[in-house]
Amino acid sequence: MQCLGRVMGFNFLSVILLLVHVLCGYVDGKREIPVGAIFHQVPDHSYESEIAFRYAIERVNMHEKHFELVPIVRYVSPDDSYKTERKVCELAAEGVTAVFGPSSILTSGIVGSICKTLEIPHIITHWDPEPFGGLDPDLQAMTINLYPEADVLSRALADLIVDYSWKSFTIIYDSDEGLMRLKDILQIHGPSDSPITVRQIDDNPDYRPLLKDIQTSGESHIILEIRPDRILELLRQAKEVKMLEEYQSYIITSLDAHTIDFEELRYSRSNITALRLMDTKSFDIKNAVHDWEQGEARMKRQFRVSPEHVHTESALYNDAVKIYATAIRELDATEEITPSKLSCGSKNLRQWPFGLRIINYMKVKTEHGITGPIIFDDFGRRAHFHLDIIELSKDEGFKKIATWDPTHGVNYTRSQGEVYSQIVESLQNKTFIVASRIGAPFLMFKEKKDGEFLEGNNRFEGYSLELIDGISKILGFQYRMELVPDGKYGSYNKVTKKWDGLVKHLLDRKADLAVCDLTITYERRTAVDFTMPFMTLGISILYAKPVQQPKDLFSFLSPLSLDVWIYTATAYLGVSVLLFVLSRMAPADWENPHPCKQDNDEVENIWDMLNALWLTMGSIMGQGCDILPKAISTRLVAGMWWFFALIMLSSYTANLAAFLTMERMDATIESAEDLAKQSKIKYGVLMGGSTMAFFQTSNFSTYQRMWASMESVRPSVFTKSNDEGRDRVIKGKRMYAFLMESTSLEYITERYCDLTQIGGLLDSKGYGIAMPVNSPYRTAISGAVLKMQEEGKLHQLKTRWWKEMRGGGQCTEVPNSAGENELGIGNVGGVFVVLALGCFCAFIIGILEFLWNVRKVAVEEKITPWDALKAEMKFALNISVTSKPVHNTLSESTASDKSSLRSKSESRRGSELTGRGNNVRTATSLNNLNKIGFVFDKH
Repeated sequence: MQCLGRVMGFNFLSVILLLVHVLCGYVDGKREIPVGAIFHQVPDHSYESEIAFRYAIERVNMHEKHFELVPIVRYVSPDDSYKTERKVCELAAEGVTAVFGPSSILTSGIVGSICKTLEIPHIITHWDPEPFGGLDPDLQAMTINLYPEADVLSRALADLIVDYSWKSFTIIYDSDEGLMRLKDILQIHGPSDSPITVRQIDDNPDYRPLLKDIQTSGESHIILEIRPDRILELLRQAKEVKMLEEYQSYIITSLDAHTIDFEELRYSRSNITALRLMDTKSFDIKNAVHDWEQGEARMKRQFRVSPEHVHTESALYNDAVKIYATAIRELDATEEITPSKLSCGSKNLRQWPFGLRIINYMKVKTEHGITGPIIFDDFGRRAHFHLDIIELSKDEGFKKIATWDPTHGVNYTRSQGEVYSQIVESLQNKTFIVASRIGAPFLMFKEKKDGEFLEGNNRFEGYSLELIDGISKILGFQYRMELVPDGKYGSYNKVTKKWDGLVKHLLDRKADLAVCDLTITYERRTAVDFTMPFMTLGISILYAKPVQQPKDLFSFLSPLSLDVWIYTATAYLGVSVLLFVLSRMAPADWENPHPCKQDNDEVENIWDMLNALWLTMGSIMGQGCDILPKAISTRLVAGMWWFFALIMLSSYTANLAAFLTMERMDATIESAEDLAKQSKIKYGVLMGGSTMAFFQTSNFSTYQRMWASMESVRPSVFTKSNDEGRDRVIKGKRMYAFLMESTSLEYITERYCDLTQIGGLLDSKGYGIAMPVNSPYRTAISGAVLKMQEEGKLHQLKTRWWKEMRGGGQCTEVPNSAGENELGIGNVGGVFVVLALGCFCAFIIGILEFLWNVRKVAVEEKITPWDALKAEMKFALNISVTSKPVHNTLSESTASDKSSLRSKSESRRGSELTGRGNNVRTATSLNNLNKIGFVFDKH
């Protein structure tokens, strides 16, 4: 009734003004220019739009000196086409210079058609779809639309969705027109992208079944393309079914969302974003609202509205009157604009001559109003405009966070610091449910003491618990640890198209965070979000340490194989025999034993078999020999042997240290390539883990071959846990290797000293804290992880749980201070054994030579062997004597004879040595010394 009374009041006022205009023609010396408007007779914001229209005209008239706009208003039903046509014709008959409205698509087309025929400017302020078949310039010639052009507005929504990184979303709409407004959004997804779900609501006010279906699907991004009067009720019911949590995000496409009172939903934890065409804090809108309130007060009517709740259509009416008045003013300055009364049904149809010029001027004119810059294209559509992106906040209601325009796209007005502060503030006093799984050292059950009862977070201990505890202290939230029921990390089943483990727990909204050794993978990133990595790692091989064999005393022989030693010995004997044979055949190696006697008929050869063996032995030992061959053939043999000895000696000495320091192992595996090349040692991975996915999806031939081998082996080489893999390696007796992540491998090798890591890392990845997609807390938690890393706390945590707690550090090897390549007696003891055996043999030979000499002395001197032995022993043990006498107690004649004989022998020996030189010392000449007898005293 109140609205009806207001409408009747406006009708009465219109009649009075019309009579005055007709009777007088001018008011205060100004020419009257009537303008018409058509509004709907419904109790909605059309009343506010009419107020905006009338008082915009009033403000124009206050500043104009030569003309005055006279509003003529008519009312129609939104779907009454017949009555709408009659009202337009009535306005034309009254001489209106423009028709504003109506806001219904059904009736606006009729008004536009009549205005086109009569060439009266038609100005609308609502969304108008593009006609099928495209735009017709002739049909659009007299229409100006201040509402944002449909395609550009749809592009703004698409840009916002892309900026928010929504990979999938659900659209809820209530009319076909609404779906048409989102055509650009429906086109931004390609065939390979996640599907877009479209759901329509009817007149049934219960939206809960629809919302529950969306919740079951796991969708968290929702676009609301519904009438503004339905938005609040839908969000109320969404709150009832827990669809207004922190992981749900809503975008409201209506440009009037800011007019809705969201007071009861301000403290919901979901993100609600909307678009707004005007800056509600601008001076223009505050001034316009002041005019509306003061004008209604003069008419004894109460009207209250805040600038933050002004409807878009009302603001557009204000701007439409302003730009139309500007066109009239500037065109009237060159040619007086006069209204004309036109008839719709006249046979002689007349058109208003100024209409087309006014429209063309408005198309090229740029204005700035309450709704920002106003620029039209050739079809009279508003193709350039600015939008405010607003977000519902707890303190201020809708708050501007960004702007959009067709040129620059989304441009945020708030800093990252403000965003971070807002998120941290929302974390205060919040309790997170943190999902995890048992696995050392990340999370383990705490060992109970006698009589101790553990509950809640006190049941656990480990790296994950202390990590989340450190983050909670930085951000100020509480947390509750829970174990995932199936104990799995999270893998996608392509048959059932479902996730399991920690990922499923997050998707089902049963946890806010997931903290453990959960690897960040591409597949998991499609389902959940991750923070920055708190630990980097890679895949490596767990294997049993090689069994070190007992050290061999004769390991110094290792640089050469047994075959080489046999070939070398054979070559040694062969070359010696060849040298002996060739020297017998070569004339140059036969020499005169008495060089002073040139007529000597006898020559001798010093190269008996003993000397040949000695020469080759001296060569291979690198010591050489005092006697050398003289013939070309024998020299060539000796030279080739020396070359061979040099090469063998160099190779032996170069490799000796390496072979002596190298431990002799019972088997060698140094890399994944070694595993792939053999079939004796089996190897496996954790079932359903990221390591298994790595081999499944790898394009590297070695890893593909390894995966094929793992799949084909029976019994299965896959394990249900890392502990099972560790036990299989221990029990496998170096016949099983387990591929696992290096962090877990390092933890195991710190506690099981008979296990070790083989090779390097096969890949590089990281552990991250997982959370539902689009979680608002990801940035804050990542920042806390980065802070702990910079402060060294992450390193301290790893050292604590890897090397200190639960038996860590017991397998640390103490480095050898003297160097890792030192050789022990166990490596080179064989050299000492060989030396001792050689010395022992030399000692035995020396004893035998001594006894043989005693026998010769006894025979030659005709004394008993015992006396000869005692005399020789006595002389040998007297270390103070440095010269040996020739005789002792024999008769002078005998002594003289012996002395003469010795002198002659020595003289002959000296002459031989002088003749031959020092280069030739024959065994025969050496044996001549044995022919010299010794005389001993007889007691």
